[in-house]
Amino acid sequence: MEKKEERIRALTSLYYSNPKVQEAIIKFSKDREIVPRYFEGFGKRPDTLNYPSDIIELVKKGATSFHSSQELWKNVMELSLDLKKEEFDNLRKGWDLLIDVDSQFLDYSKIAAKLIISALEQHGVKNYGLKFSGSKGFHIIVSSKSFPEFFDGYETKNMFPEWPRAISEFLMNWIKKDYNKIAGEISTLESIEKRTKLNKEELSGVVCLNCNKKALIGSLLKLKCSVCSLTAERRATKSYNKKLRCLNNNCSGLMESEKTQEYYFCDECKNPENKNLPLSSDKNPESFEKVTGVSAEKIASLDLVLVASRHLFRMPYSLHEKTSLSSVVISKSDLDSFSPLDAQPLKVKIRDYLKDGELEEAKYLLASALTWKRNEEKFTERKTSDVERKDFDFKLIGIEERDFPEPIKKILLGMEDGKKRALFVLITFLRCLNFPEDYIRNKLIDWNKKNKPPLRDAYLKGQIDWHVKQKRKILPPNYENDSFYKDLGVLDKKPLDKNPLVEAIKNARKSKNIFKY
Repeated sequence: MEKKEERIRALTSLYYSNPKVQEAIIKFSKDREIVPRYFEGFGKRPDTLNYPSDIIELVKKGATSFHSSQELWKNVMELSLDLKKEEFDNLRKGWDLLIDVDSQFLDYSKIAAKLIISALEQHGVKNYGLKFSGSKGFHIIVSSKSFPEFFDGYETKNMFPEWPRAISEFLMNWIKKDYNKIAGEISTLESIEKRTKLNKEELSGVVCLNCNKKALIGSLLKLKCSVCSLTAERRATKSYNKKLRCLNNNCSGLMESEKTQEYYFCDECKNPENKNLPLSSDKNPESFEKVTGVSAEKIASLDLVLVASRHLFRMPYSLHEKTSLSSVVISKSDLDSFSPLDAQPLKVKIRDYLKDGELEEAKYLLASALTWKRNEEKFTERKTSDVERKDFDFKLIGIEERDFPEPIKKILLGMEDGKKRALFVLITFLRCLNFPEDYIRNKLIDWNKKNKPPLRDAYLKGQIDWHVKQKRKILPPNYENDSFYKDLGVLDKKPLDKNPLVEAIKNARKSKNIFKY
């Protein structure tokens, strides 16, 4: 047994024997699925906590922490991986909005948490809970009682995980600009670069003011004819050899590159005067702004992808195995001065985490998030080219594992960190390429055996079941989404394509595999 494990196990009996800690955990357990963790492995599911003695018995068996669902259930013990969506909906009483602010660094998590809280308050939510994750992040919770029972023709309790995921995405977008600014003010790019191991280009850059997303860099060539001196500008492409015939029909000279100049463009917005061209800084400089701070997604992010049915999070006042700290509840006014020393297990002060919201106080937040989400989806559909839609809608036959992009092949070798994100990439990738369900299950089971340590079988099965039940296929994340491929360490160089699907299709065409649609 390692020293870290010895330390946490020696602490658990003493800590969880505190009646106030027991009371706080039991109070939060009502109607929730509760799963104990035994240092590195989780206990059986489903399970519940009803009495303080239940906590003591599990601790005697080796439990080090307790994790709960954000979903509320009529009868937890009826939960099963074999249930259909309709059966889950019938069992679900509701769901709390759980916002997981996660970062490598506590000070950046504080900034993000403060901005999220401000965003909630600006949207009418005054009752929320805030707790330390036990490591370097924070968990913000809004009670299910704050949301309307019905909205836009849907029963709110049945709209999990779609609606809480939309709210989390909306809030991340809402705080992004302020986060960049504030994070940049507290540190220089050089210090952030040293702490994060990201270079300045990755941490800063230029944003498109139209969509608030990071702009890409292109090259603008200044061309001049060596015979008649006619000048012109042209955007550089991979196939361009920097020479072309003079644009003057009466001249037989060649136009050569005289000067190369960088410009910025947005891959999602179109030039208002020419819809065939992207919005660019050389034509519309007022649409772009230099970011002097850092990218919010690079330093602190919200856990969006893992918002799934029966997803668990560390309970308030549960210990954290890696830090031996308690997941303590704090107030907004404590956030600036909060230190991990305040979470030392034997010094914790007990406070209520979940606060009953006023009737429908989160209705405006929900309405705003869903409106934003629908506009985002329409925008994404509008920017996707006909060729891209055609490729992704095809029922492809003949794509083999040899056609898989290198990042996918590397993930398939097994992972030590980021296994849940890697699983999301693999499931969406394989489903979009129309591999049979049996192939996907067997492939992912084999992959999980290579992971160190492997994901729980129940979690793996639950994720596969959820995805195969969806009528609409979810595209795997684009390569530019650093929360996935780059953070997972499977991207060695800048890819030529935006998405692994496109790369797989191109590889299949090159290898002359047969596929039809």
